[in-house]
Amino acid sequence: MNLRFFNALAWGNSVALAWMWGLGLFFSVQMTFMFGLGGLLLFAVPNAIGLMIFGLLTHIVARRRDGGQESLARFFEKFSRPFRLIFYIYQILALSLTVFALSRYLFGSLDLVPGGQFPQYLVMAMATLLVLATGCLFGEEFGIRKIKYGHAMFSGLIVLCIGVILFHLRPLWPETVAMGEPEPGFWQGPSLAAYAIPLLVGLLVGPWLDLQHWQRAIQIHREGASIRLGYFFGGLIFFVLLMFHGFLALWVLSKGNAADYANVGWFKLNYAHDLVVQYINGLDEGMRGLLPAAYFSFLTLCILTTLDSGYIALKWFLGNAVAKSNNAIIGMLPKRLLDSPIPTFVVVALVTMVALAVRMDLEFFMVFYASFFVGYAGLAIARCFVPNSQQPLPQIRMFSLAAISVVLFAFGYITAGGGLMLLGSLLPLAYVAWLVFNTDLLRVAHDRADEVIEKAAKIPALQAITGKPEAAPRAEVAAPADAHALAGHFEGKWFVYSMVATYQDTNSVGNVYFGMYPMFVGKTRELFFNQAMPDFDLKTTDFYILTRSIEHKFVREAREFDRITVKIRVSDFNRKFCTLEHQIFGPEGELLGKGRQSLLFVSSKDYSLLDIPPEVYTAFSKYL
Repeated sequence: MNLRFFNALAWGNSVALAWMWGLGLFFSVQMTFMFGLGGLLLFAVPNAIGLMIFGLLTHIVARRRDGGQESLARFFEKFSRPFRLIFYIYQILALSLTVFALSRYLFGSLDLVPGGQFPQYLVMAMATLLVLATGCLFGEEFGIRKIKYGHAMFSGLIVLCIGVILFHLRPLWPETVAMGEPEPGFWQGPSLAAYAIPLLVGLLVGPWLDLQHWQRAIQIHREGASIRLGYFFGGLIFFVLLMFHGFLALWVLSKGNAADYANVGWFKLNYAHDLVVQYINGLDEGMRGLLPAAYFSFLTLCILTTLDSGYIALKWFLGNAVAKSNNAIIGMLPKRLLDSPIPTFVVVALVTMVALAVRMDLEFFMVFYASFFVGYAGLAIARCFVPNSQQPLPQIRMFSLAAISVVLFAFGYITAGGGLMLLGSLLPLAYVAWLVFNTDLLRVAHDRADEVIEKAAKIPALQAITGKPEAAPRAEVAAPADAHALAGHFEGKWFVYSMVATYQDTNSVGNVYFGMYPMFVGKTRELFFNQAMPDFDLKTTDFYILTRSIEHKFVREAREFDRITVKIRVSDFNRKFCTLEHQIFGPEGELLGKGRQSLLFVSSKDYSLLDIPPEVYTAFSKYL
């Protein structure tokens, strides 16, 4: 029990540090600068609660599914398929935001090369590349299995930095620890009320599109630890770090006028994300000591723990996406290039340098997390818990609405229009609610249509109107022909085949012998192949389909003369392997067992392993 507790605590620490990206680290200072303690709490509380809720709900998802330690990983494979591009864009933007924030508000506020020997932009670009390369190095060194140990080391250094900061600031504290507040009316942008709903919405659903958190939740579950407890610790540690940084900003505000630290950005708005950096960098030499080194190290360590996590998550995500892709163009490109995070980090560096060149601010990145990604995150949550989660994702409609939302929110931000900011954040959620409810309603109507029509036909009034006589008594009506086709039939994506168990299928006590169930599945699979690929000829084929592995979970037993129905469908495939899922039902529709099998494809000439042949892709993709 103690070991599980400490394992959850170690993962919680890693969760908190991975979430200390540029938005959490520097926007906490900006919110404090604009609105004081109220702004800090509005930012920190939903941020921490959002992490805890993500851990709680993914814990439920992992526990409610069969599959043991791999249940969450298997769920994510199917769940993430329609969101792959959004996951990737989210990660690029998060990493770009993080590196940009460190470069803009730390390196950009310091005279890194005294004497003006090099242009400031060139120095910032070099520092940016150094940070990115270091993040790649740590990510490659640790990996997901060791990241919690690496972050435990980083956490020790961060605690040391915080201790040095507090120790060196001690002589500067007044007798009563006063906390400053911004001057009334100093901030001319949107009000605190205008920020409230967007922050609550964006921060509560934010972790659901972050690959780093999904990978951590899966790994925590694999190790047998509690995802719920790990993310509770993560939210708590993250809250403490945010409050430390925010209170540091409040204390700096008590030392001077807020206008002393303001930078006028685009649209004539005042920003002070580097409030604490400016204050510490401006201290007299006698007061500085180790303070600048400690604080700047604190910022850099927090950023590095996000970058190494991002590298590991991208490596995991891209590797899985490439392995499962059936895109012909992707198949022609080098796999080592496609599944490496390095090209993505190059894109991050380019985005960062462009943003630095035009002197953007953090809010230009933040707007996407309060509007563009909200609908996708809301739909992702719904697909985890709403029964119609397998319905196709309306990609074009979702993207169009996301684009509309981000424009509305951005226009509201630059014009201080709180109503537009509110609309930009809530419109995606309203659309997702309508989409889920509408689709669920249609699904129920479709499922119940036949039942309703059958019952309505028995109403005497309707029979009189339609002129249809009442059905003859059961004894006088001939038994209907069996609707089940001799070679099976399709029910949606499932191929269905029924048979009657006989004496040869049973054991000495009359139950169907356990070894017969895989044979039933095998027979159904062959009939499925026959209908899906009617032109397949074993004599002329260039490939053979072989069974790579099969698993089956026995639930109930069947007996002689029971009608047994086997359902089989294509559940997944990648470049090399295809996975089929099966279910076996008894005469009353009770589940007898379920399982899956993996198929591979070899050359008919030399039995060498092949990619899935194009004709198989074409045949199987219709039933996926």
